[in-house]
Amino acid sequence: MSETIKPFADLTDEELQVAGTAADAVRCFRLIAYTAQKLRYLFDRRLREEGLTSQQGFMLTVVRICGRPTLGEVAAAMSTTHQNVKQVAVALERKGMLRIVPDEGDARARRLEATEAGQRGWQHRNAEDYAAIADWFAALSGGEQEELAQLLSRVARTVRDVR
Repeated sequence: MSETIKPFADLTDEELQVAGTAADAVRCFRLIAYTAQKLRYLFDRRLREEGLTSQQGFMLTVVRICGRPTLGEVAAAMSTTHQNVKQVAVALERKGMLRIVPDEGDARARRLEATEAGQRGWQHRNAEDYAAIADWFAALSGGEQEELAQLLSRVARTVRDVR
């Protein structure tokens, strides 16, 4: 087994005793939390020159993939609150990358749609961003990356509906 990132994945003797059979899950959680935070920081740094955050980029990706989702649908996809989605959407609307529009069938609902500038700007970034992401995962072979994606997908399905 390769060496873990210290001190993030190590458990103290006391933690090992309390965790019992959950020790490996706790190590995985700590490594995922550390890695997620670091990846978010790295991506925020990449997007900073364009005045975007990784959360805004994630929202633009969700909107592009889903078409014209409601604020609630975006909140569910991003695992965040309706209020947080609204704040991020308003910021993207001010930047001219997104529109918040009424739903034709439900006057209370609001839908998000990417503007032409939002679509064009994000598509332009993709090649360079994908190359940077590939560099971040370069320590893993293609097969290992595929296996990691499958494993993380299983965990994601397990926690998806936990409240």
